[in-house]
Amino acid sequence: MDTHERRAETPVSAPEAASAHDEAYPPRPLWVEEPKARRRMADPVRTAAVRAVIITSLTLIQAMAAFLLSLTGSWLAFPTVLSSVASTVVATWAVLDVWVTRQVWNQRHGVLSEPSSTARHLRRERRRARRAARASAREAARIRRRGAGGLSRA
Repeated sequence: MDTHERRAETPVSAPEAASAHDEAYPPRPLWVEEPKARRRMADPVRTAAVRAVIITSLTLIQAMAAFLLSLTGSWLAFPTVLSSVASTVVATWAVLDVWVTRQVWNQRHGVLSEPSSTARHLRRERRRARRAARASAREAARIRRRGAGGLSRA
């Protein structure tokens, strides 16, 4: 019996209807686990990515400070602009480090790949041929063993 059928059978007052609704629909959990779409990043790659994000965010904050200081005409504008240029170089290096670390990790540990359907099909055919050859060799050996001297024994 479904919920709408139960509701149609018994007339209820408003507070009872609210409690019946709560019982029929339990509260959904706040956090729902869903299957992951991608594999997790390798530890060295994740470390490099976190480092790059922190350095890049600090560089952006420093660039904004340099811009605002140069608008106000402060004496701190010039050293801040110079350090922002240096920070931009470091941030670029950090982002390149993520890319290089990922490439090195993939080279050392390999990327899991599935063979193409053509290669899989050829392997299956070779496997069937080997099994058929072994089966026929077993059958021939069995016939030789069973038939050896069978006519001479009467």
